[in-house]
Amino acid sequence: MTKFKAAYEEMMQKHREQFEKFKEVHDLYFKDQKTWEAKFNELGKPLLRIIEEAENRLCSKMEGSGRGNYSANLADKFREEIRKDLPLIDLVGVKIY
Repeated sequence: MTKFKAAYEEMMQKHREQFEKFKEVHDLYFKDQKTWEAKFNELGKPLLRIIEEAENRLCSKMEGSGRGNYSANLADKFREEIRKDLPLIDLVGVKIY
């Protein structure tokens, strides 16, 4: 298994309940953004911190060893893996009028 997939699986297992609750609201938000925006952001903000921490753990050692480009690519792949299940995750905290 690749490093980014292993990091993704570890994060999902460790925080499964939070991601499942968010996934339910995520799917409702996809259908009706105005109604579900507040709950989407409320549940999504802590997940963004979890994702960022997992990404930092995944990439931190590589940046110090002079492999910054590889680290950036790895971070992108990690985020893409998350977007497969939660395509709207990047909209957490974004105000839609």
